[in-house]
Amino acid sequence: MAVKISGFTIVRNAIKNDYPAVESITSILPVVDEMIVSIGNSDDDTEGLIRSINSPKIKIVHSVWDPALRQGGRVLAVETDKARQHISADSDWAFYIQADEVVHEKYHSAIRQAAEQYKDNTNVEGLVFKYTHFYGTYDYIGDSRRWYHQEIRIIRNIPGISSFRDAQGFRRDEKRLNCKLIDAYIYHYGWVKSPLQMKIKCDSMSEFWYEDGEERQKLIESRDVFNFSDFDSLQEFTGSHPVVMQERIRKANWNLKLDISKKKFSFIYWLLYRYEKITGIRPFAFRNYNLI
Repeated sequence: MAVKISGFTIVRNAIKNDYPAVESITSILPVVDEMIVSIGNSDDDTEGLIRSINSPKIKIVHSVWDPALRQGGRVLAVETDKARQHISADSDWAFYIQADEVVHEKYHSAIRQAAEQYKDNTNVEGLVFKYTHFYGTYDYIGDSRRWYHQEIRIIRNIPGISSFRDAQGFRRDEKRLNCKLIDAYIYHYGWVKSPLQMKIKCDSMSEFWYEDGEERQKLIESRDVFNFSDFDSLQEFTGSHPVVMQERIRKANWNLKLDISKKKFSFIYWLLYRYEKITGIRPFAFRNYNLI
């Protein structure tokens, strides 16, 4: 029997926060057999935006995000688990993608092949993707330890697996999943916006991170636009963007030049950075999974 994959995602205020949600969902539609989109209570027409994709694979469900779960972004994990409850019981795998993540079409076949390869190997509870994090514009990517370089995005459709912390990864009965690393990347565009739009997004999302209302208000009032100069290391992106991102990239209306010639590291982090560049190995990195 062919492998069945269900996609699922959560989204709220996609227009207000300028998420590439349409591009994100569209990027994995060729890989999945159904796509669950859980729309949170929004101040904009997020639902209309998602419906504009007009795919029979998409199933829209609704949810109300609880701001009381704001500590550490816990609400994101809760909403992720709620969305996953709607996938078909007969699916072998569940493919989770966040509203600012996109899969390049060149990885579609590798993803399907991995899902088929490990379908009957019950020791494999999840599939880990590599990551490319864009920053500021579509021309820069983060290449330091500040950015997580791998994470689980496909999980086996079995009981006991739940979203972890702020929905970065997954656990099974509080234990790390046993996973295989696959030859595919997630392109993360969450930090690519105009300085003004990035401030709007950060202010909006701070509702679900800060317990202290005064602390949140100070953050909101602390700047007029987002300061993109706060980075330790970037490099130029020389590859191609996914086809689904081309129109969004063409419409980008801000010009941001960052000096990426200098590295802002402590000596220890500089040594670790150089070691990773030479060997491809990231020592002492936190892993939210077990590679088998």
